[in-house]
Amino acid sequence: MYYKFLKRPADIILSLIALCVLSPILFITALLVKLKLGSPVLFKQKRPGLNGKIFTMYKFRTMTNEKNENGELLPDDQRLTKFGKFLRSTSLDELPELINILKGDMSLVGPRPLAVIYLPYYNDREKLRHTVRPGLTGLAQINGRNTVGWEHRFNFDIQYVENISIRMDILIILQTILKVLKRDGVTTRGTSEVVDFHTYRQAQIKEKEESANI
Repeated sequence: MYYKFLKRPADIILSLIALCVLSPILFITALLVKLKLGSPVLFKQKRPGLNGKIFTMYKFRTMTNEKNENGELLPDDQRLTKFGKFLRSTSLDELPELINILKGDMSLVGPRPLAVIYLPYYNDREKLRHTVRPGLTGLAQINGRNTVGWEHRFNFDIQYVENISIRMDILIILQTILKVLKRDGVTTRGTSEVVDFHTYRQAQIKEKEESANI
């Protein structure tokens, strides 16, 4: 009943309140991003949402547009500045996703929307994470954020999907606030600290194939 009738209205109301309350922070962050990192202020990327439908997710940009002598963008870890790392560690870069929540692309709580390139690598159980709207935060984010392995992250996602309740959502939101304030469970995506899922799954497949050939 909660998911079917109450979760979406709650998302709309709470995201509107959050946008109003956080508007000074949003404005200051946008101004600093413009001054320190340039334009565009917002980073836009395609992500899979409910039922795998692709939508455009908004974030504050955290990297420069620095290029090499051939006009190609430098690797992520070379374009990620100290200010960009600060935005990520404090989750300030995620605040524009409140717009996605208002639009209906996302929910306040749910499995995090991951890269489109990962879609072919999900098994049937992992695909269950797309049976609900992706979230600004989720059960995996309060249980290690992106410091835990992919299998554990997906287990938390499926656990959430199978047990959605208003109590769980409230607890996740409250614990997320504490995690953000403590900057707990932070690693930097785009560097050697984090292995992309498709790379991880390809390594698994290769390992199984090699074992089968022994």
